[in-house]
This record gives sequence, C-alpha cells and structure tokens, in this order.
Amino acid sequence: RAESGGQTHARTESGWSEWLLWGPKLMWSRGSRLLGLPLPPGVSAILRRGESLCLPNSCRNDSRLKVVEALSGAAVEEQEVQIQGWVRAVRVQKEITFLNINDGSSLQSLQIVARPDLNISGITFGSAVEIWGKLVQSPHKKQSIELLADKIRLVGACNSVDLPFKIKERHSLEYIRQFPHLRCKTNVFSSLLRIRSEASAAFHSFFKDNGFVHIHTPIITSNDCEGAGEIFQIEPAGKTAEKQNNAHFFDVPSFLTVSGQLHLEVMMGAFTEVYTLGPTFRAENSQTRRHLAEFYMVEAELAFTESLKDIMEVMENLFKSATSFILSKSPDDVELFHKYVAPGQKGRVEQMLKNSFQVLSYTEAIDILKRSMETFKYEPKWGCDLQTEHENYLVKHCGNIPVFVVNYPYDIKPFYARDNQDGPQHTVAAVDLLVPGIGELCGGSLREERLDLLQSRLKQHGLKDTYQWYEELRQFGSVPHGGFGLGFERYLQCILGVENIKDVIPFPRFSHSCLL
Repeated sequence: RAESGGQTHARTESGWSEWLLWGPKLMWSRGSRLLGLPLPPGVSAILRRGESLCLPNSCRNDSRLKVVEALSGAAVEEQEVQIQGWVRAVRVQKEITFLNINDGSSLQSLQIVARPDLNISGITFGSAVEIWGKLVQSPHKKQSIELLADKIRLVGACNSVDLPFKIKERHSLEYIRQFPHLRCKTNVFSSLLRIRSEASAAFHSFFKDNGFVHIHTPIITSNDCEGAGEIFQIEPAGKTAEKQNNAHFFDVPSFLTVSGQLHLEVMMGAFTEVYTLGPTFRAENSQTRRHLAEFYMVEAELAFTESLKDIMEVMENLFKSATSFILSKSPDDVELFHKYVAPGQKGRVEQMLKNSFQVLSYTEAIDILKRSMETFKYEPKWGCDLQTEHENYLVKHCGNIPVFVVNYPYDIKPFYARDNQDGPQHTVAAVDLLVPGIGELCGGSLREERLDLLQSRLKQHGLKDTYQWYEELRQFGSVPHGGFGLGFERYLQCILGVENIKDVIPFPRFSHSCLL
C-alpha cells in the first residue's frame, strides 16, 4: 500500500503482492540489495511477497540515515531516525550530554543531545554507537540540525587513553603515518579518503563522457613495459613441484605490472579510445617523498592520432575536469587541506585551472636550465633525463603553470616511442607534463607504428623475441596511436599540497616497509 496525493493505491494479481504508485524514482529490492530494474510507465515499484520497498539512495532500514544526509536536511524534521557511527567528541554538562558522531560520510559531525536518563556509561572518544531519536533545528549558529536522542547503544567500546589520537590535538600527517591501521579515524585522513574516492569517480566520469572504453588490464604480466628492470617477479611461495623442477608457474617469467600501456595498445586494433585505472608496481629501492613501490596509474590510449597535441589536449582536459569535479563534490574536505596542511594551495590550484598549460621542447628546456643562475646538484646536459630539481625550476620559470616538455632524446626513451627521424639531435615524439610542487605528473608518447623502425629498435635493445606479439600488432590493421599515464597519488599531492606521497594512499608500500 502507498499513499500519493491523498489516495491509496494497491493492486493484487496472481503471484504479485502490490503495485505501488508513488513517484517515478523509487526502486524495489530483493532482500537488502538494490536491483534498480526498469519499471513500467507510471509504476514506481513492484513488490513480491516478503520483499520491501527502498527509498531513493537508501536501500536499507527506512529510518537509518548517513550523517551527511542528516546534515543536508534531507530528512523531515521531527522524523524518527537511526544514526550509526563513531564518537568524535563528548561534552558532559549537569543536565545534558552532547556527543559528536561521524560515520565517514562527511567531514562535519552530527551533534547528539542526550538526556540524563539515557545510559551513556562507557561511551568515550572513539566509541562505536547506534543512536535513535528525532532530528530538530539546532539553536546553535555552527550547525543547523541536531539529533534529540531517545536511545543510545554502545556497539564497540574504545580505550581512549591508549588511542594514539587525542580529542583536542591536531596531529601531523607524519605522526599519523605511523598508524596505518588507525589513521582513517582522523579528520585529515578521512577527508583524504573521500577526496581519493571522488578523484577516482572524476577520472572515470571524464573518460566515459568522452567515449573512452574502460579496459581491465592485468596485474600479472610477462612484460616489462619500461624496460628498466625495476620489477617484482612472481613465484609461488611454497616448495611446489614446479619450483623444484626450476619451472615457472606460468611457464614464463611473470611480474607485477609496471604499466597497463602495452595491453591498452593491444586494444588499438579494435577501439579508438581506451583507458584503465589500477595498481602498478616498481621495485625501486627508494624512500623519497615522491616514490612508492605500489601506486595507482590512470592510463589512456588514442588511435588515429599522429600529433602529440592530441595527447596533450586530453592530458590538460583530464586534469582540469577532474580537479573541478573534486572541488565541487568535496569542498569541505579540500578546504581542510588548503587551510591547515598547505596554506596558499587553493590559489595555486586556481592558477592551474584558469591558465593554458605551457609547452617547451626538451632542447628549449635544457637551454633554459643552462642559462639559469640556479646551482643544480645534477648538471643539465642534452641527452640526460630531467631530474626533479630541473622539473621544478622549469615550472617556476613558466610562472607556476603546468608545462609540457616534448620531443625527448631518442636514447633515453623506451623502445615504443615514435622516432621523429630528425637531426642532428635525434628525438622521439614523447611528452612529460610537469606540475608545481611535484615535477613529472604525466608521461606519454606517440607509439612507433612503422614496423621496420620498431623491429630495428627492438633488435637494438635485444627484445625482438620477447615482443614478437607487439610487432604483430603492426601487421594486422595497425593505425598511428599514442597515449599517456598519470600518477594518481602524485595528482592528489598536486591539488592538495601534500608533500609526502605516503600520505595520499591508504596503505603505502615502499622499500623496507609493508605494514598490514
């Protein structure tokens, strides 16, 4: 039964319980799962016997609310609701107790007003609780809604004395990094995780809106895409028969992927635009603030392109679109970082969004570095890769606007980069995007589609047998194509102003550290 416009609508047919005509957006569920099946015109939900109706965005107990929903005013005032979460603050007064409850859905907590007759013994900072009561307008200026509690249940006690985070202290990112199993409880890291979630959604949204197909590239691979040898090899842990016979589990050496690029290139034989977002791995013995052994990459590949400008346009649009998306979806969380972690970062982000990215050739970049009055640890020389200090100087030279550096020396880029066949300084059609405070954020290139040049390069590197399949891609309907990869964690560092990459990933893995 359901009421709409003062009328009750119900219909029973053989095998069905009721048709509920209650607006166009309601959906029905089996058990507790939202199925979201298409409905007949004018019919909002169909229930089988024993099945329940789900409210929009809420396939759960009808009275249960997220904190963010309660704070938004989505619930009707004086409505009986249930809130589940963790205590962020306890203030005991003579006749009343105030609790601040957070469930991870919002930076802001919901204030709970508890009468003296309610049992709150054992409830401390960090405790997990369930609370039932009514939402009402709050008389306090800092909040518009509060919950008058009718019932409070302690679900999980917390020893707040031994908890490494204290209620009134603002802990540094470096300090909370020591507790990877607990740091999600802090405001700053819960904000980071929400921003990270929105960033992932932003990248997927951009590619979907622009017609890219999402490809799940493998984590286990027999390729070393970068050719640098900094890879993790995979073998079974136990003393299996295969290991005793010196045989590989997959019959060939296998590794954790360093990039999904080559698998995306496979798709260039049937799709014009593809992308992936997933974990990648580098066995670099580095503990700097810029490096991890496990990190996430956003990678894209475009067919029918013979210009680096096409690749650069997608890079710039992706950066600006994703950043605008995050700023609109998570303003409070981003503000926390811009206010307390990196003051001044808000202005720097706005500067990046409103200006067109600059473009320099590698040769121009080396000339700028050589002419500078800066003393570099590594001397800038044509034919050598740019170091972080060089990248940061170039960004500052361009007014702290992101800058594309294009056309790198032939000898320092991987075998798949397209030969420019120029001289006297031999280059390839490769591009890096440098951003303020980080240096390299994206790396990409046109791919070598000319079979004779590709075969020559593979032979030069001793990779001809290993990449025979890669050669074959050029023999069956190959097209000019190119692509790039963007470091997901470095992107978060860039927009939030976080100095250490270990503070923008839930569980950082780096040399000599694999906690949890």
